[in-house]
Amino acid sequence: MALDAPSPRQQAAIDQADAWGAHTYARLPVVLARGEGAVVHDIDGHRYLDCLAGYSAVNFGHGHPRLVAAATAQLNRVTLVSRAFHAEPYGPFVEALARLCGKEVVLPMNSGAEAVETAIKTARKWGYRVKGVPEGEARIIVMTGNFHGRTSTIISFSNDTEARAEYAPYMGGFVQVPFGDADALASAIDDRTVAVLVEPVQGEAGVIIPPAGYLRAVRELCTAHDVLMVADEIQSGLGRTGTTFACDLEGVVPDVYVLGKALGGGIMPVSAVVADRAVLGVFTPGSHGSTFGGNPLACAIGREVVELLGTGEMQDAARARGAQLRAGLAPLVERGWLTDLRQVGLWLGLDVHPDLGTGKQICERLLRRGLLAKDTHGTTIRLSPPLVVTAEQVDEIIDGVTAACAEAACAEAADAAGIG
Repeated sequence: MALDAPSPRQQAAIDQADAWGAHTYARLPVVLARGEGAVVHDIDGHRYLDCLAGYSAVNFGHGHPRLVAAATAQLNRVTLVSRAFHAEPYGPFVEALARLCGKEVVLPMNSGAEAVETAIKTARKWGYRVKGVPEGEARIIVMTGNFHGRTSTIISFSNDTEARAEYAPYMGGFVQVPFGDADALASAIDDRTVAVLVEPVQGEAGVIIPPAGYLRAVRELCTAHDVLMVADEIQSGLGRTGTTFACDLEGVVPDVYVLGKALGGGIMPVSAVVADRAVLGVFTPGSHGSTFGGNPLACAIGREVVELLGTGEMQDAARARGAQLRAGLAPLVERGWLTDLRQVGLWLGLDVHPDLGTGKQICERLLRRGLLAKDTHGTTIRLSPPLVVTAEQVDEIIDGVTAACAEAACAEAADAAGIG
């Protein structure tokens, strides 16, 4: 049975959205109006804990005072000028982000998908100009289970049938290998390979963490074969995994960082490709660009994000609260309610036992308890609260998930006994 909206007022808002908006998301029936930190409220004033944080776009919480202040100050100056001119906040932002990444050059864009597209273009142009691959023959190795965005190029190398179906013809030039399998990667590299595009942790797939040593093996293979290691850290980067970048977990530095989501502080879309000059230097004026990429407002917010990450406090919080959340939910595996629990930093993938229902059904039970989470791939629930979530709020999440699973288990037992 479908979950009803909390009130007629919210149902009316949902009906309006459904009537006039294209149906590209299966939303939970709640209409949110405001947020502070890890808490959001619906239009009736009911409180919820945000356990998704906009797929890591809201790492620093809703309405972070420093980010709002930076945005407000820039709003009162200038928000957009043509890229034909220089803008005051641009230089400080790209320098700060380059230093954070330990790289030389930043190419700002807007959405994460734009950044991935830019990274693909970078790798191909580098392959032709620098590596000497014959024009039109460049190959980029990608991983099974990947999610890098929804453009026609990106879905060409996706194996998500729902995201890919009925969008053919697809673009070639991509070779897919199993995620986490370094031997398969080694076998796939040839003289035409220009890049390996990898998520250090696969978020959309359900917080899939590769085997220990995998990222180091990718780095070593790329170095040995003169191939660019391109790390899509759009979801995993900027504090989410308890380190600035997920690659830091294995002490790995890719040739190219692809960043987004949290880089905009949950205020506006900001993304970037970051690399050394030997890589991004292949671009020349007119060969790539973006009207809004690197606009003054984006740069003011992005620079403040870098400043927040510079103290290490957000990374520390992700480690502490993630460990707390894992410890509190581990008993659900022992009870058989979860078949697996994967955690890195403040990022968890919970595989719900099929007898308890689908991931969506559990998320609906969580919604009734004031927790907002999202399912993926049928029975998996992702938890990624803002990094500013408090210890007390994490206890709320633990209690709510436990209660939702217990309720589902009771309902399943009642069904099996023919009760109800």
